[in-house]
Amino acid sequence: MAEENRDRLHIRLHLYDTDLSVTIPRDDVEEGFYRNAAKLITDTVNTYSSLFKGKRTDKDILYMALLDIALRYEKESSRNDTAPYSVILNKLTSEIEEALKS
Repeated sequence: MAEENRDRLHIRLHLYDTDLSVTIPRDDVEEGFYRNAAKLITDTVNTYSSLFKGKRTDKDILYMALLDIALRYEKESSRNDTAPYSVILNKLTSEIEEALKS
């Protein structure tokens, strides 16, 4: 149990109007990802809040921000789809291996 705790790091993140306590893997890169994600959430909610505060509910504003971030994620994921390249590389590898056997 103590071994597991040494591999984890307890951090506090500020997301818009909420402080959140999170336990993450003890990794320099992971902590940066969490902090950047919290900043992205805060910035996105602030943007929608400045546009729609008083016109829409806080819940609607949070869902707008959530949708915005999810849409960014989906677009980025589709740009980084490596499956077509893997198929081509596998085919080329097979052809090269066959040519070397001859």
